[in-house]
Amino acid sequence: MPENINAFLTGSLGPFGPLIAVGILGVLLILLTLPALLRRQKDPLDKLRETAKGGNARQDGKAALRTNAKNAKLDKYSTFLEPQDEKEYSAVRLKLLQAGYRSKDAVRTYHFLQFALGIGLMIFGLALVVLKSATGDPSTSSLIMTALLPGVIGYMAPKYWVTRRQAERQQAITNGFPDALDMMLVCVEAGQSMDQAIIRVSKEIRPGFPALADEFEIVSQEMKAGKDKTQVLRDMAERAGVTDVSSFVTVMIQSAAFGTSIAEALRVYASEMRDKRVMRAEEKANTLPTKMTLATMMLTVPPLLIILIGPSVYEIVQTLKAANF
Repeated sequence: MPENINAFLTGSLGPFGPLIAVGILGVLLILLTLPALLRRQKDPLDKLRETAKGGNARQDGKAALRTNAKNAKLDKYSTFLEPQDEKEYSAVRLKLLQAGYRSKDAVRTYHFLQFALGIGLMIFGLALVVLKSATGDPSTSSLIMTALLPGVIGYMAPKYWVTRRQAERQQAITNGFPDALDMMLVCVEAGQSMDQAIIRVSKEIRPGFPALADEFEIVSQEMKAGKDKTQVLRDMAERAGVTDVSSFVTVMIQSAAFGTSIAEALRVYASEMRDKRVMRAEEKANTLPTKMTLATMMLTVPPLLIILIGPSVYEIVQTLKAANF
């Protein structure tokens, strides 16, 4: 019986048929056993807490909003989907915050997408391996790359997406920060407090810079909730991940600590931010000729050579043809 199975697999899938069959069987067994391994019994303490909360529908709705239980189905897999190391969890959480994902289960969803896309595309790669083995005689390295490459791409795709969103959001905050400081300076000099100025700026800059408006709105809400202003500003700098915002927070904290005028500090720092933005624009403008050099040479030199040398080459070819005759 084993010899017949081996002969059938070898005849159907090629010389690596038994190995491919064992690999597919292993993946299927893993997928079948994962739900049983990841299933977690409900904690009795959680049951007591739910009983103590009562059956008020309004309170349940507020609790759902506070906990953001949109992806509650992933709660029982949190031990597997969330890093157990506090430092690693904080790093992933901060990266997602800087990318604009502020939900409670953002880390869990991020790791679930990595796991799901990795396994799903790996199964797709194994299907391609079976198809290639049935239709041809590919090499071992080609089969391995076909099976593993989609899984690696699926696992790295969420990380690439988050990194790209993080960079785009930080660039948007950097571009809009000088305008926000100018508007904040106008509000403070008009007699508004710092809290009122932040609220007004968050409303005014939202059409152009929604990411920066979100950060200012979070700051205003935390200040209304009674959180320490220094800690609120430091949290904003950490969420933004931009050097200009960190410097602004340092200036505001020092101004409050030493009792200096906030309007004067804002005026000086806003002027520096405007100069810095002009310098960034000039830097990009200065790099433009270097970037255009290659394109200019590729688009200009070949037509110029054709125009200058083409007639001479044509005359030489005609002379050689006449000499042969």
